Amino acid sequence: SDRGTKIEKTYQINVGGNTDFLNMKEQDRLVSKRISKTESVQSQLDERLDDDQIYVGPSDFIPFLGNTKLMFMRIEGRQWANIPYNMEVRLEVDDKANSAGIVIDAVRLAKIALDRRVGGPIKSASAYLMKHPIEQTSDVAAKIACEKFVAGD
Repeated sequence: SDRGTKIEKTYQINVGGNTDFLNMKEQDRLVSKRISKTESVQSQLDERLDDDQIYVGPSDFIPFLGNTKLMFMRIEGRQWANIPYNMEVRLEVDDKANSAGIVIDAVRLAKIALDRRVGGPIKSASAYLMKHPIEQTSDVAAKIACEKFVAGD
């Protein structure tokens, strides 16, 4: 990495009380959700992690949480001089409003494309805004490509 650290293992688990989490109790839905979330994380790593070193996905439905989503993440790795580190993060958000900004940006980008008579998928917008885009790139590259699209480049 740019800062001399290497991620060796990670997990992210999410719990919530809305119908999205209730639906994830069905294993068929859970499989595709885990794949898209895991690939989204893997795409941002310098080196892909082995499947047994990464877990990303919804974990359970807790009815009393309602629209509150709780995310727990742990990252383990090594830094300068091969010194081990680990980091844990807890995030609490209103899940139903969580993607509103992304949706607004997607609508704005679609309007730009419409005004320019651009048809088909907007790959830069997909890469920047979606978890499982048409073409996966780093977040930095996706942001730059999206800004170029907006600028008309």
